[in-house]
Amino acid sequence: MAEMLERADFLAAFWMTLRLAVLGTVGALLLGMVVAIMRVSPFTSLQFFARTYVTLIRNSPLTLILFFCVFGLQNSLGMRVGDDLSTQNLFWGVVAISVYHASFIAEALRSGVNTIPLGQAEAARAIGLPFGASLRHVIMPQAVRGAVAPVGNVIIALTKNTTVAATVGIAELASRMKTSIEFFPNLLYLIFVLVAVCFVVLTLPTGLFFTWLSRKVAVQR
Repeated sequence: MAEMLERADFLAAFWMTLRLAVLGTVGALLLGMVVAIMRVSPFTSLQFFARTYVTLIRNSPLTLILFFCVFGLQNSLGMRVGDDLSTQNLFWGVVAISVYHASFIAEALRSGVNTIPLGQAEAARAIGLPFGASLRHVIMPQAVRGAVAPVGNVIIALTKNTTVAATVGIAELASRMKTSIEFFPNLLYLIFVLVAVCFVVLTLPTGLFFTWLSRKVAVQR
């Protein structure tokens, strides 16, 4: 077992998975917020673009989006970030994860917007607030509070979906698990348990935190 742990370097793989999860979460939250604002904007063109984005991306496999980024944008079109291949794959892995999960974040935030009574938006317009100001001061603060729990579920799913990055050679936990099983088939179950524990360490605190936060900031109706 000691030899397997030394060769597989699970600590480095755990760190890579954590980087993918954290960077992907930041990207998904930022992009998802923009898409959600476009969904509720008064401009038909923005609503159409955001609705099309959510429909197409949410119903496409994450693996397909990742392959498009790595083999399409990076390899075919030459859109490279740095000279190191591992850095390039990490960058496009984060992009793919962010783009895919932003569609779910946007829908979670839109569901939060739908929990706000219509009278509040009408009151904001009645006192002369433009759309941007009413969105910033009235709608989005309440929408974010109402969407904490579903956003937390999306982030947990995002963390588990980082395993897709193994298909393009990113040395995260799933990739190390595959390599370890090839060299140490007699430790199959132990390797499975080790990887499962690593993901529990990543996702369980996230779930507990968002459960606590959703209760803390819950809007009393």
